[in-house]
Amino acid sequence: MYSGTTLRTKSGRMMGVHQRIDRVARRHIEEFLPHNINFPSSRQILHFEGLNGPDGIKRKSPACDEPWHFINPEDPEDTMLLDMIDSHINNMAKALKEKNIQRSAFEAAWMAHAITDGLTPAHHYPLEEKLEKLRGGQGIETRNSTKEKILIPGKNARQKIKNNWEFWGAKGVMTTHFNFELGVATTISATSLETVYRFNFSDVERVKNTQYREFFKEILQNIYSMDMYNEFQKKGWTRRLARETKQKLVPLIIKAVCAGWYSAIVKYEDLNEG
Repeated sequence: MYSGTTLRTKSGRMMGVHQRIDRVARRHIEEFLPHNINFPSSRQILHFEGLNGPDGIKRKSPACDEPWHFINPEDPEDTMLLDMIDSHINNMAKALKEKNIQRSAFEAAWMAHAITDGLTPAHHYPLEEKLEKLRGGQGIETRNSTKEKILIPGKNARQKIKNNWEFWGAKGVMTTHFNFELGVATTISATSLETVYRFNFSDVERVKNTQYREFFKEILQNIYSMDMYNEFQKKGWTRRLARETKQKLVPLIIKAVCAGWYSAIVKYEDLNEG
């Protein structure tokens, strides 16, 4: 999802989807916070978005410890993102126990970013496979400079032009990805996100009694079944996509972020009991 230009720490505060989701999720989880916990505020969490977030890493150090927030909803063996989210949950629980507010804010922000990206339809596209194909079999880890990330190689000048057009041109792979996320940002910019999907007591009980990844995978399949990205690739931004984004997609993502944060609280309580 769009989180600003990553040129400065406060980039994306107005139009950033990640920032908007974090703010709403923080408000929604407030009533479920235990009285004895020092949970980071929205401001503290948002400090680790934009330039200080996962998208900022892509600009600062391409391909070096760069988070890859894509997931194939049809492949049960694709667990890299789920493992990453679990790691953030465990680290946040430890930070909460240690009363390390800065670390807990960092983990909350980066966890929310991973969850949001993983549930975004554009992140269900097999980008890694497509990049490797366009780059002649070279893995994404070889894109270790800004130039390597922007320019797609080719055997000759004609092949380079063809590959780069397929990636950056009209309806190209990355152009389509960016335009979908920009459409989401524009659609929710002046929209209330209070819907029937709001995080509730039933969700709290479920988080207490199941692994977070099961909660995530259920929402993932719900969103994937909406077939939003395929529709966007064929028709562009439609009224149905705008309606589904406001009424279902983003509210479900907010619920998932709340559940992720609450999973860290559950683990924090387990650590205290231990």
